[in-house]
Amino acid sequence: MINDYREIELTVERPTPIDREVGWNKSQVVISETDVYGRITNVNDVFCNVCGYSPDEMIGQPHSIIRHPDMPKLIFKLLWDNLKAGNNFIGVIKNLAKSGEYYWVITDFEMRRDAMGNITHYIARRKSVPKAVIENYVAPLYETLLKLEKVGGMELSARFFKNYLAKQGKDYIDFIIDVMNENRENVAFEEIPVSSVDTSAVVSDDIVTMNEAQNEKRKSFFSHLFS
Repeated sequence: MINDYREIELTVERPTPIDREVGWNKSQVVISETDVYGRITNVNDVFCNVCGYSPDEMIGQPHSIIRHPDMPKLIFKLLWDNLKAGNNFIGVIKNLAKSGEYYWVITDFEMRRDAMGNITHYIARRKSVPKAVIENYVAPLYETLLKLEKVGGMELSARFFKNYLAKQGKDYIDFIIDVMNENRENVAFEEIPVSSVDTSAVVSDDIVTMNEAQNEKRKSFFSHLFS
């Protein structure tokens, strides 16, 4: 019996990443659906065109089939912690195509429930992220999180990210919105040497837990983004 998304094994060979972006129509919306364990149950044609896999190759596979090694593990932990708790979540993700190329998307997750209110599926809608957003904000942050994870695991990267948001004086949703709107003054990111991050304190496990107010901001932002 499967109890966790990390228990699902990938049964196709993962491609070797190459430093080249997928060419695709960035006005389109990439959509996929998974069960509660992260197994892909449905994809749209745009998803197939962008990632290079056919529906038959993807259905039944864990969504990690497109996970890029440049992504910090922390981001996926935040994603799954929130989804399993019944909270919607958004994130900027670098994905890996079958060709080994990469593509960046901002992803909005929603849930389907049965008549009893139990979550049965997750639906992810994705749109492209402007190049300047990636280069100026997201990539430098993720590079730092990856370095921290190599030194002290996800606990260290979580501590850094939580402190970073606190220093910015904003919650996670405000951070994402400011990043996407390129509010440079509101989302200044300066790379901090790994050696300067405190490794002694224990960080709480609720670094980013979506609440009702954040969810309303998320809905408003994505309603505009997908309109």
